[in-house]
Amino acid sequence: MATTREQMLEAQRAELTESEIYRRLAGATSDAHNAQVLRRIAGDERAHHDFWKDRTGREVKPKVLQVVLHVLLARLLGLTFALKLMERGEDFAQRHYAEMEDVEGIGRIILDEEEHEKELIDMLHDEPLEYVGSVVLGLNDALVELTGALAGFTLALGNGRTVALAGLVTGIAASLSMAASEYLSSKTEQHAGGSKSPLKAAFYTGAAYVIAVALLILPFFLIASSHVALAVALSTAVLIIAVFTFYTSVAQDLPFGSRFAEMAAISLGVSAITWGITWVLRSTLGVDL
Repeated sequence: MATTREQMLEAQRAELTESEIYRRLAGATSDAHNAQVLRRIAGDERAHHDFWKDRTGREVKPKVLQVVLHVLLARLLGLTFALKLMERGEDFAQRHYAEMEDVEGIGRIILDEEEHEKELIDMLHDEPLEYVGSVVLGLNDALVELTGALAGFTLALGNGRTVALAGLVTGIAASLSMAASEYLSSKTEQHAGGSKSPLKAAFYTGAAYVIAVALLILPFFLIASSHVALAVALSTAVLIIAVFTFYTSVAQDLPFGSRFAEMAAISLGVSAITWGITWVLRSTLGVDL
């Protein structure tokens, strides 16, 4: 199928947008090597834009929202995450360009895109990704432990604010315990040649736990019915799992569906089991609130 003018214009705009993203990311990173590679790729993408401009004879503007989004993501979630999203765009471009093989000279662009992907994979390294294991540990433990505790507290205590207080005390104590455990674990790894800072690892673990605790406890302060608040808390837990699983699936090239389903099933399963155990104990002991 012959390449249309509209396809060329879209390719031209995409290359200009990516060039601007890489240029801005290069200016935002403190790593000299990463900045140099990003600037070179930005120049290549600009050359690709010029390639298409010679054939369309038109001026185009970059997609501003896409540029702003990727730069913002790099600042909030790390350069790795932003670049991995860019890498996915590069994969799309390669497939798209494969359908435009009737354009003379496009083979050079396809080769450039393949080289960009390899360079990006080689250069990706930043602190948020290095400590993602600590964040996973904090989030996973908080979601599993606290959702189970909140389910039990809701049935055993009934009153929403009492449940919130019990959950908050449990969460704070558990977050401190998890941070201390991660500190000692990272300290041992450091002696064995590991590169992670024990203090930073403890901070990431504890911070992830505290954030999860705050989000899960909040419904019990805002909603009168403790059972409705529990349903909202469990929904929040699933949302947290979805957001973080998406982050790790992009940053670490991991499958989203299976990891999300597994973590959600564990968290909700523990809540259901805890609810059941609490009901049995309450009935057996004859406690009526």
